[in-house]
This record gives sequence, C-alpha cells and structure tokens, in this order.
Amino acid sequence: MIGKITGRVDYVAEDHALIEAAGVGYVIYCATGTLASLPKPGETASLYTDLVVREDLLQLYGFRSVPEREWHRLLTSVQGVGARVSLAVLGALGNAGIARAVAAGDVQAIRAAPGVGPKIATRIVTELKGKAPEIMIRDGADGGAAMPVQSTGAESGSSPPAPAAQMAARDPAAANWRDAAMADALSALVNLGYDRGAAAQAVAVAAGDTREPTAETLIRAALRALAPGV
Repeated sequence: MIGKITGRVDYVAEDHALIEAAGVGYVIYCATGTLASLPKPGETASLYTDLVVREDLLQLYGFRSVPEREWHRLLTSVQGVGARVSLAVLGALGNAGIARAVAAGDVQAIRAAPGVGPKIATRIVTELKGKAPEIMIRDGADGGAAMPVQSTGAESGSSPPAPAAQMAARDPAAANWRDAAMADALSALVNLGYDRGAAAQAVAVAAGDTREPTAETLIRAALRALAPGV
C-alpha cells in the first residue's frame, strides 16, 4: 500500500497531478480543492494517498490530510459511489461541508456536487450518518493537517473572516486546542448518557459554527441540538 507520496510537482492537470518521487512519476487523481492547493511545478508537495488495485486498474488518489482520505474511503463504501464521484463531493463541499450535510441529513447539499443525483445523495447521507462521527471529531469538521492553499491574489481586497475550522487548519496550535475542546465535550456528553454517535455529530456541527470553541461552549451548543429547550 502506498500511503503517502512526497516529491516534485511535474504538472497539475484538470483532475490529476504528476508528482516525481525517487525518479518515479506518479499520476495522482485529486479533488479540485486538493489540486488547487498544490505548489507550482518544480516545487515539493506531499499527498496522502489511496491505491486502488483491480484486474484492469491501478490508480492513485491523493488527499491533503488523513481525514480527507478517510472521508473518501467512507464515500466510496456507499453503493453507487465510485472514486470520481467521491472526489466530486470532496471538491464541492470539502470535509466540513460533508460533515455538516451528513450530520443534518442535508441531501440537497450533497447534490451540489457535479454528477450526484438525488438517489446517490440520499444514500450518502443515510449510509454515512452512523459511520461518520468519529472522523468528524478527529477531523475537527475540516481538513486536519491540510496543505496551505496557494494565494489567489484576493488578499488585496476585503474578504470575509475565515471559518473557525479553516483558521484552525492553518494554525497547528489552534487546531490542537480545537481538537482537545471537541474531545472534552464529547466525553462530557457521553458521560451524561447521550449516544456517542449522536453526540459526536452535534459537537462537530457546533465546532464548525463556532469561531473559538471551548469545551463549555461546545457542550452548550450540542445540548441545544440534542435536547431542545436546554
């Protein structure tokens, strides 16, 4: 199994990149956001990978973080969802968007991905609702240790504040603080008797909506979702 590749970017195409490592050029298929985050040709990049081996196929798929790869594996476990559809969903929604859609049962959000119809979107939401919580907690509802996205020149103009999850991804210290707060909140809710899966979903959604989450604020927000009126 090839789990990670670090090497020189040779070129970036519409749906894949060629990365040369130890004299071997690897064609790696990626979501649009992952491709956009890669450095310029000639510079070094690292991607976590998933190798698909079949009788007539040998393909590598690349991801900015381990949680993004885990989302891909979960998505492709759904009947009718192949690697290309999974990358389309990841490219359209990102980790945070998928987490929120699954937690909220938002089929329409999944349908925003190119090539995803109502049946597939419904299957994704239905089949992943019970499988996704642990990834949502580990991921902080976003990309984990994601590679930084290349500058687009928009910095010169005004832009809205970055979501909390994106800020955490850019700042390792913030990400660690965020993960600790989410873990503490989940533990507290489980100790209160709530189902671990439901609690994990509520905490992940709350963390995605909170700029600087603490365990206390996450617990309060999750309780409002789990027990309306609290």
